[in-house]
Amino acid sequence: MTYSEQHLRETADVVTKLDPGLCEKAVALLAEVRSRGGRLFILGVGGSAANASHAVNDFRKIAGMECYAPTDNVSELTARTNDEGWTTVFVEWLKGSRLNAKDALLVFSVGGGNAEKNVSPNLVTALQLAKERGSTILGIVGRDGGYTAQVADVCIIIPTVNPMNTTPHAEAFQAVVWHLLVSHPALKTAQTKWESTK
Repeated sequence: MTYSEQHLRETADVVTKLDPGLCEKAVALLAEVRSRGGRLFILGVGGSAANASHAVNDFRKIAGMECYAPTDNVSELTARTNDEGWTTVFVEWLKGSRLNAKDALLVFSVGGGNAEKNVSPNLVTALQLAKERGSTILGIVGRDGGYTAQVADVCIIIPTVNPMNTTPHAEAFQAVVWHLLVSHPALKTAQTKWESTK
């Protein structure tokens, strides 16, 4: 078997193991956030930060939600990293945005954050603030989900089908799941371009 065959078979395996019930729960929570006038903040680091930026576009344009990613402002992100430290870049941004109980956090991460191992501690501190303020918490994460899975109202864990490909599958399926969410009839408010072109 070629690597390409292996990777695609693993991808198909991940699809069959995803929990559609959790996707439905995530849609219901996001619809509640939108109906109460809450905002959605999407957090991610590395490839997950790039996914967060794309997802912000989709949630705003397709699902009609007020949505932001702190990593989209590189000036603030790097200033906070330089002046205050990496651990607090998200939590301080969220404080400045007056995160409250009407709002929601959506975390994209391979590991979900782990303070003890110093892996994505910025996600952990942001999640702690969200818990304190009563914000809704969702996650699309890999492996065991880390701290995100421990505190989220809904956490969709991308199944690990090959430990050597945990990161590529987790980051690829963040996109699959968020596209499912914004395309869901309970969230979708605007037709996408190609589907509207007959």
